Amino acid sequence: MKNKLIEICKKAKKASNQIIDNKIKNKVLLKFAHLVNKNKFKILSNNKKDVFNAKKNGLKNNMIERLELNEKKIEDIVSSIKQISRMKDPVNVILKKWKRPNGLKMRRVTVPLGVVGVIYESRPNVTSDVSCLCFKSGNCVILRGGSEAYYSNKLISDLFREALKFYNVNINYVQFIKHKSRKIVQLMLSNTKDYIDVIIPRGGKGLVKTVQDYSKIPVIGHLEGVCHTYVDEHANLKMAEKIVVNAKMRNTSICGATETLLIHEKVLKKYAHSILKKLEKKNCIIHADKKIQNIYKGKTKSANLSDWSKEYLSAEIAVKSVKNLDEAINHINTYGTMHTDAIITKNKRKANLFMKKVKSSIAIHNSSTQFADGGEFGFGGEVGISTNKLPPRGPVGLAQLVTYKYEVYGSGQIRD
Repeated sequence: MKNKLIEICKKAKKASNQIIDNKIKNKVLLKFAHLVNKNKFKILSNNKKDVFNAKKNGLKNNMIERLELNEKKIEDIVSSIKQISRMKDPVNVILKKWKRPNGLKMRRVTVPLGVVGVIYESRPNVTSDVSCLCFKSGNCVILRGGSEAYYSNKLISDLFREALKFYNVNINYVQFIKHKSRKIVQLMLSNTKDYIDVIIPRGGKGLVKTVQDYSKIPVIGHLEGVCHTYVDEHANLKMAEKIVVNAKMRNTSICGATETLLIHEKVLKKYAHSILKKLEKKNCIIHADKKIQNIYKGKTKSANLSDWSKEYLSAEIAVKSVKNLDEAINHINTYGTMHTDAIITKNKRKANLFMKKVKSSIAIHNSSTQFADGGEFGFGGEVGISTNKLPPRGPVGLAQLVTYKYEVYGSGQIRD
């Protein structure tokens, strides 16, 4: 198993030496989009096989939701591929140039990361998104998808390789690891640092923690998405209702879903009942603190300390009253995961303080936390969300999949 993995890595390293013109990149991507659309029923058939096996093996409902494809999701995949093809090539972009007094000409230029290893669970669309973004940014990618999505992932990656072959590009720009054993993950993390330049995990807390704990390769990613929405005393009630319901319930299984709702105590009586009633009508389980329970007479559970740091990934939400903006910010910075946090307020001064003081990689004013997505940021897609303090942070798209180098041009200069 180790030898086969190293062979895959060597192939990727070799492929990364092939510099591909942007026109060819775009032709490959459009060919891939065509192949996905042409084979959509075959993809759906493979996906049904995956879903059947996943249910038989007792996979959790939120993971099944991420795994399952339909015609609309296939259309979205195709649309995302085409959008990435239209985006500017992020490679060989001159970020800055200058001339020194001694005549040396210097410039900072973007270059690919090299070989990217992606370890992910459930979502077959990740196979497409990651392959497209890595290829467009000049990176080779080694995909290790979860066994629950094996047939979907393998077919999608095979279609990308078919598109590469059609335009005489090294097919090992995209490789899918066929071994289902979890041992392959440990081998990737501990034995491939000479070949893989960065690891990106996409999945649950267990997977990401394993990657962060054991990887000898730099990691881009986030552990959990404990996202907050704070309803300030100066919030518009109708706006708050609409945003909170969307932030929690639009898709409960994504990392950008709001998991904790904070409400300013001055508007509890006016706002809490209205907002929470709408959540309850959508079958959302509410974990509320004592102040909330005293005001809201609907169905709630008593919140405990663990609820403030819980990523439910389901129709559940923790709700807490706060005295002021500072308490809201302190709560978020204490219990949050630096993913995505939002404030709803008409007060621009408070909004600005919130945006500057929360430690989140994404801070939002008067909108839903569910916009924490590379596609929604106009990146064409994402390989994941990064909550690292060092860049990249937030959605990792094309522009974040390159690094830079310095090019220095002289005319015979020597240093004294």
